[in-house]
Amino acid sequence: MPVTAKLSRKFYETFGDEIANDLVDWFNAVDATYRADLRELNELNFARFDAKLEQRLAELDTKWGSRWSQFDTKLEQLGSSLRVEIHAARADTVKWMFVFWAPTAIAVIDLLLRR
Repeated sequence: MPVTAKLSRKFYETFGDEIANDLVDWFNAVDATYRADLRELNELNFARFDAKLEQRLAELDTKWGSRWSQFDTKLEQLGSSLRVEIHAARADTVKWMFVFWAPTAIAVIDLLLRR
């Protein structure tokens, strides 16, 4: 939205309508040129900003992708070692169950046979 320059009535009276109007037109043309230059500069800066943002987002995506891959690998290793530990704990539990229940079963069978 262009802003029209206005000059005082005394300026018009001193220099005449033609010169004053030419000066106003020149001010408006300069204003339009500066606005166009500013718009172009803003568009260029935004394009640079957008390109940098895209690059940094791509770098961040790559970085997080590799971190998630590392996390998955560690989680798989942990799951594998956890399975081994659970299996070992089960084996120990079965062994101790046999150690404690075998004498009890023998004693119960012995009591039943003596009746």
